[in-house]
Amino acid sequence: MFDYTIETDKSISEAIAALEESLKKEQFGVLSTFDMKEKLNDKGLDFSIEFKVLEVCNPYEAYRVLSENQMAGYFLPCKIVVFEDNGKTKIGMPRPTSLISMLHDEKMQRLAADIEKRLILCIDYCK
Repeated sequence: MFDYTIETDKSISEAIAALEESLKKEQFGVLSTFDMKEKLNDKGLDFSIEFKVLEVCNPYEAYRVLSENQMAGYFLPCKIVVFEDNGKTKIGMPRPTSLISMLHDEKMQRLAADIEKRLILCIDYCK
């Protein structure tokens, strides 16, 4: 499966706050938060769905991955989305193992599996 997505009863802002807290425990930081609704509305498009894209990074893991295979840089930083769907808040990400599989590199697949497991723990913390 390409993605990992959960549903939570938290609001968008509560979910992001919980996510930021859990990411810190795994030594990931939020590099930026992109507000898709705001950006599309700024461009004159009527988009009413709350949709935030968080770019997250663990510098140690980025170093390990890029030292092994620079092509993995195409998948960095990791993205986690927090969005509204039919009145519910969802949190999800493309699975690092799914993305990295395109490199056909077994060592990279193992690194991605470890990172994915840790990011899933961070997301699950927000339930």
